[in-house]
Amino acid sequence: MPPQHAPAPAGAKKDRRVLRAVLRWTAAAVVLVTAGTATAYGISEMERTDVPGLSTLSDGRWDYPRLTKPPLPSGSPGPFAAGNAAEAHYADLRALLLPAPEGAKENTALRGSDGWLATKDFLAEFELKEHREVFRQSLVDVGLRHIAARGWTMPDGTRTRIYLLQFGTANIVESKLASEVQAYTSPTYQVRGAAEAVYDEDFPAAAAVSGITRTAFEEPKPYGTEQVREGYLAAGDVFAVILQSRKGSAPAVPFQQTVTLQAQLLG
Repeated sequence: MPPQHAPAPAGAKKDRRVLRAVLRWTAAAVVLVTAGTATAYGISEMERTDVPGLSTLSDGRWDYPRLTKPPLPSGSPGPFAAGNAAEAHYADLRALLLPAPEGAKENTALRGSDGWLATKDFLAEFELKEHREVFRQSLVDVGLRHIAARGWTMPDGTRTRIYLLQFGTANIVESKLASEVQAYTSPTYQVRGAAEAVYDEDFPAAAAVSGITRTAFEEPKPYGTEQVREGYLAAGDVFAVILQSRKGSAPAVPFQQTVTLQAQLLG
């Protein structure tokens, strides 16, 4: 008869649960709540101001509202759930946009019509006409469904623009769009105000979000009138473009925080 092991004390079990919760503080957990014909799922253990790899609360982070993922249609899986081969986001894409932080003045022009932005307005972010034309045709070729966008300006003059582009499947985003828009060393299409962009080697590796490919670039010195930072996320069937700029220089910490929180909402 195999030896019997005495059960662990209740206090020890509780301590282990607390330890595991602390170690998982960066994870976005899905919480299913049945309500009528919809299912809501929230972000668990994610502080609105925290980004893994940043050390203190006084390092320039913005104060974002509490982040909660929007409802899923009844019976629909999350984007990275088993059985969702297309890694599709079934929640309303407009509700997956990161909300503006405290003190921000929203750029209402990015709301578009009923929350959907025209492709030409997104392409206006890019400097060269030939780039806009090539990118527009690429979006048509790979079956762009729609674009949701949000933007704001902070009291210090930092401007943020977030664009979520949705396609048919994750394969389209990964194999066709992401590989065209971004290279390892620099983006393919020049963003307005950034004569040059290089890979951001200082973006915290600990800020990675499971299932999402992130690439970040920064405009190197000497800047023009402003510095531009660029973030690109391949998140299932959604490709996100996140831009931040400010006259003089654009602080790294709010950019890293914004990109990471948007990735967590899409994860």
